[in-house]
Order: sequence, then structure tokens, then C-alpha cells
Amino acid sequence: MNSYLDRLRQELEDATGGASANQLTRAPAGKWNAGQILEHLFLTYKYSNLGMAKCLEKGAPLATRATLKDRFATLLVVNLGHIPAGRKAPERSNPRGMAPEEARQAILVELQKMSAGLDECERRFGVRTKIMDHPFLGPLTADQWRKFHWVHGRHHARQIRERMGKS
Repeated sequence: MNSYLDRLRQELEDATGGASANQLTRAPAGKWNAGQILEHLFLTYKYSNLGMAKCLEKGAPLATRATLKDRFATLLVVNLGHIPAGRKAPERSNPRGMAPEEARQAILVELQKMSAGLDECERRFGVRTKIMDHPFLGPLTADQWRKFHWVHGRHHARQIRERMGKS
């Protein structure tokens, strides 16, 4: 697995390691609990993998041309590693009630798929090619996708630690 995705897997394992079912379901009012955060992450990985599969099936990248707004957002999140506060997740990545342990296990499977899919996209389309669009960041290369998921996952791992009293 790529180093960003390896670090992501380790970060999530560290954040949730030894967690009880009770710990995974605690949250401040109006906030997602750790289990819901895990499901959100699983869904983001699943949909990224579906997008990569479409690229590979079509035999071509699906990325659009980056706007100035896209370039700024990518700089902020991918290059500087900052997730702005207050941004709502896309509807399709909102938790739907998956069991926390199921989400935790499914994440590992999706990260393996993601690693293989991104590697294959780079091999077929080139390392500098933007392969598909992120809903908020616009078109990203395979390595930018890896780093985005690491930055995003690290952001949520901090939230998981807070919910579980580990911070």
C-alpha cells in the first residue's frame, strides 16, 4: 500500500484500537459518534473506488478542467493539509446506520482496493494525470487522492479520539 494510505490505515487503527461498543457510540449532541465517522470514511473510500473503477473500465480519466476555486481548495486541503471547519459532507457519504465494527473492517478492504486502483490509474494514465473529480476539490491526480484521503482521515481520527476521550 502507498505510504499515505499506510499512514491512514495506521492512524485509524490507533484512533479506534481497544474501543468498546459504548465508546464508538458516544458523541456530543448533534455530532456524529465514532462509529458514524467510521461509516462516513468507509463511504468516501467506497465512492472513490467506484469512480476509479469507472475510469479504468472506460480506459480514460474522468476529470474535468480545474477552476481557480478548485485549485485553491486543493492547495488548502491537499498541499497544506487543512480541512476547513463547517463543511457538510456530501449526502452520499452521510452515515446510514452501519455497525461500527462492520465499518471498521470494511475500511480496511476499501483501502486495499484504493491502493490497487490508484496504482493502476497511475500506470495507465500517468502520474501527473488528473483522474477524476472530488466533489469539493475538483480534479485530482492519484497521488493527490491518496494525500486527500490521508488528510481527511487524520481529521476524522482526531474527532474519533475526542469522542472516545483519547485526546
